[in-house]
Amino acid sequence: MHMPWQDYLDKEQSRFLDELIEFLSIPSISTIPAQKGEVRRAVEWVQNRLKRAGFRDVRILETGGHPVAYAQWLEAEGAPTILVYGHCDVQPVDPLSLWDSPPFQPTIRGGCIYARGASDMKTSVLTVMAACEAWLQGEGRLPINVKVLVEAEEEIGSPNLENFVLEHKDLLACDLVVSADSGQSDEGPTLPYGNRGLVGLQIDVTSAKTDLHSGTGGGIAPNANHELIRLLNSMRSEDGTIRVKGFYDSVAGLTSDEKARIAAGGDWVTEFAKYAGIKKIIGDPRFTPAERAVARPTLEVNGMWGGFQEDGIKTVIPSEAHAKVTCRLVPNQTPDEVYALLEAHIKSHASDAVSVNLTRLPGSALPYLLLLNHPGAKASIRALKRVYRGKEPIPTRSGGTVPFLGMMLQHLGVYTVSFGFSGDNENIHAPNEFFKLPNFPLGQRAFCALFEELARM
Repeated sequence: MHMPWQDYLDKEQSRFLDELIEFLSIPSISTIPAQKGEVRRAVEWVQNRLKRAGFRDVRILETGGHPVAYAQWLEAEGAPTILVYGHCDVQPVDPLSLWDSPPFQPTIRGGCIYARGASDMKTSVLTVMAACEAWLQGEGRLPINVKVLVEAEEEIGSPNLENFVLEHKDLLACDLVVSADSGQSDEGPTLPYGNRGLVGLQIDVTSAKTDLHSGTGGGIAPNANHELIRLLNSMRSEDGTIRVKGFYDSVAGLTSDEKARIAAGGDWVTEFAKYAGIKKIIGDPRFTPAERAVARPTLEVNGMWGGFQEDGIKTVIPSEAHAKVTCRLVPNQTPDEVYALLEAHIKSHASDAVSVNLTRLPGSALPYLLLLNHPGAKASIRALKRVYRGKEPIPTRSGGTVPFLGMMLQHLGVYTVSFGFSGDNENIHAPNEFFKLPNFPLGQRAFCALFEELARM
């Protein structure tokens, strides 16, 4: 016997929460090779959950790395077809000592669930599957055609996703992509319409065959750490402006409308700085902090190592030093172009006293902007207004990267609407990651409403 999707969701919330705890308990850390089996277990969990939701065509598809889960329901003749995207891999948990509860033993405190992957983004993946189930098991059918793709490499930059898309163009063909990998403001609904792209590289500096005694080599031998620091310092000014020649040449300027939309988001940067314990906000003074955070390119040293790092003292001159550098990209920049500029800069600034080797890191991505007059954007606005009691969504840009967005536009010519329900400041990628539980049923209702609004396109 069928029932309205609203009633179905109300009836099943307790079970959905139990499933969320089970899902979050899987340590699917894609960046750690030893966790490969757990990553596959998470994909298999998604596969089984999609079947339970009512999808009859459910598959696990292999890639050059971790697999993906895929499902489709294509029985709404004449209706639009959407592809819902998400990922089930998570970040490492270190430093473990800073967690108040074990990262893979989900714990509910103060209306929030704490676990690695709670906010980014296992709760949102289950939100989508619960919404589909409410239609398929409650109403008996979906009002539109739905495909679901859940990958397991997003946290390492989706290095195999582009080849997967190119090999499965027919399977992934759709009228619109809906990415659940996004969030909503605690102040009210938002329409995320832009993400930055990404490119990264590793710099390896070698100054000698082995570490040297600093008494013997001091004053005559180059120090790999010092040479690496000098190289890195040449790439950025004190205020964060990037000194790499040509880096800004392709960057699209910000229109007055774009500046106004960013400003409409309020002074969230000050709140973020307070939350994060940032002593001083830095950046190019020609742009507001919010503009720099979401609409300007960056160059960041994500990690560096070399020489003696244990307790105590060891008087050596390090022979090797290493750093990982990534850049967030904005419209008109491409990963290939920016990598070439970084390579040219490093080669021209490297000392002839050392050897410098560069390795491009996997997982680059194009920047992405959604047209705000796109029918999918309008449908998502209507759905959000329904569940937020008439409140108008605020268009927002994200400083982060979701490689799938630019990929689908480039290769399939399809735009993506970001439609997720993580909240503000939920410790994504950090210890004590959490998800505000009231957003779990809210997101389910919003997805069900979105399906109805898209059916009216």
